[in-house]
Amino acid sequence: MFLDRVKIWVKAGAGGDGAATFRREAHVPRGGPDGGDGGRGGSVVLRVDPGQTTLRDFRHAHHFRAGDGGRGEGARRHGKAGTPRQIDVPPGTSVFDDATGELVADLVAAAQTAVVAKGGRGGLGNVHFATATHRTPRHAQKGEPGVERWLRLELRLIADVGLVGLPNAGKSTLLAALTAATPKIAPYPFTTLEPNLGVMELGPDDERRPTIADVPGLIEGASAGAGLGHAFLRHVERTRVLVHVVDGCDPDPDWDHDVIRDELRAHDPALLEKPLIVAFNKMDMPAAVARWPAFRDARAADRIPCVAVSAESRTGLDALRAMLAEVLPGADEDATPEPSGVVVHRLEALGDAFSVVREADGALRVAGRRIERIAVQTDFDVEESAQRFQRDLERLGIDAALRREGIEPGDTVRIGRVELEWEGDIWGDEA
Repeated sequence: MFLDRVKIWVKAGAGGDGAATFRREAHVPRGGPDGGDGGRGGSVVLRVDPGQTTLRDFRHAHHFRAGDGGRGEGARRHGKAGTPRQIDVPPGTSVFDDATGELVADLVAAAQTAVVAKGGRGGLGNVHFATATHRTPRHAQKGEPGVERWLRLELRLIADVGLVGLPNAGKSTLLAALTAATPKIAPYPFTTLEPNLGVMELGPDDERRPTIADVPGLIEGASAGAGLGHAFLRHVERTRVLVHVVDGCDPDPDWDHDVIRDELRAHDPALLEKPLIVAFNKMDMPAAVARWPAFRDARAADRIPCVAVSAESRTGLDALRAMLAEVLPGADEDATPEPSGVVVHRLEALGDAFSVVREADGALRVAGRRIERIAVQTDFDVEESAQRFQRDLERLGIDAALRREGIEPGDTVRIGRVELEWEGDIWGDEA
């Protein structure tokens, strides 16, 4: 089974908690704070492995976690960083956030990487919170949770040449004739149910070794999802050249030709801007020989390169190779497929903006990147930390906003993953 679309769950490691410790040594009665910082959590990283060609490794493995950061310790010892988790994917893998549909990364080059879930920051130890007026702080930050989300991986094969055409046009036979590939071949439609790849020799003096992808037969309506259209049309998006294989024995080869062009245009008009060669196949059959002149003249009128071949008897293949050699990039040209690999970097804005809304159960929801980070890194079991959090609410204007919403003691306030109980000036942690 050719697996080219999967969903995976990734979770980066949480940052380690900072330590709230004090220096304890003989003859040093007031040693002061010496709590170290927590280690950063490990990140989840995707890496391109050129040895892979499908997403079959994800058939049963769907959940991936990185390691948590270690806790800070006394004597200003920092916690150990969490172990990152590397996931290998084949070239041509596009990564999307499954919840939003946003592109996270488009990975095509060997060893290219993308961080898809960032590890949480380690909490600061109490040594950072000592001041001239407060020399023995018991406040230390908790570690920040790592990013957790579902991703959708879609594989788009990277090949120099893509063979497209209706079912039973002879694409697999042509692939076998041009390369050393051994795809399944049979005299009935839809023999090929998954893309096949082969490497072609252009000539004894040509160092280029282009790859060819035999894309399973398309049908009318493929661009709208008919048959397995969407699953296979995306595999020709990265190819440099398209070879449209037409069954010369079909009663109306012109209709066959137009159907495939219409489906390519409907899927992505840019596909018809690629170099395209029409291979009029099955010239070993009298019916194809009879239809070839009219078909050739029609393509010439449209200025579409066309060549007559027989994949079965292997005639006309030298002419096809010569046409491909002309349109494929030279050995000294950039061989990076289009589009080249992209990793999307989004700036993590931590402004003071926030919103307060009352939810259906009567609880108040405070949303804002900065206050959510502060809340998740606060240890509410430590009175000094809770008081510091209260001052942050007042500084950011959230305390006043909650009072305007009519908050009363005992009401629940949710800030990100944290759920708290309003007690006037002191907060209680419910979660």
